[in-house]
Amino acid sequence: MVHSDPILVVFALECQRYALPLAAAQTVARAVEVTPLPKAPAIVLGVINVRGQIIPVLDIRQRFGLPQREIDLSDQFIIARTAKRAVALVVDRVVGVLTRPAEFVIASDAIVPGLDYVHGVVKLDDDLIFIHDLDTFLSLDEENALEEALPTDG
Repeated sequence: MVHSDPILVVFALECQRYALPLAAAQTVARAVEVTPLPKAPAIVLGVINVRGQIIPVLDIRQRFGLPQREIDLSDQFIIARTAKRAVALVVDRVVGVLTRPAEFVIASDAIVPGLDYVHGVVKLDDDLIFIHDLDTFLSLDEENALEEALPTDG
């Protein structure tokens, strides 16, 4: 089995860096006003309209136990794709794109077994970057609640 070197979009939350596989990221946009979504799970801040598509905005700060704060105009949204839908992640800033040899990536279970939402960790000389797993970000209950809360087409 051939493993290619991961290409990651690196972003910052507080002082910690996180990443998504580049293949999951569709675009980066500046923060805009988020419309509340009644009956959505707490992890969903609301929705935004991106080129006519209603996209849920997920609160990754809450998921990673970081201090809550209002969305700032200097924040950015990473529009990304999960197995089920496009989502927007609120990040302090996008740092850039990083390619590291596959051997620099440590599986999350090798560090902390049961570390949900994290696919792995990339070792750098002076830092660790947590690779975010969007497909496990929402629990089944949250996914179902979001599905119910989102407006249907037609």
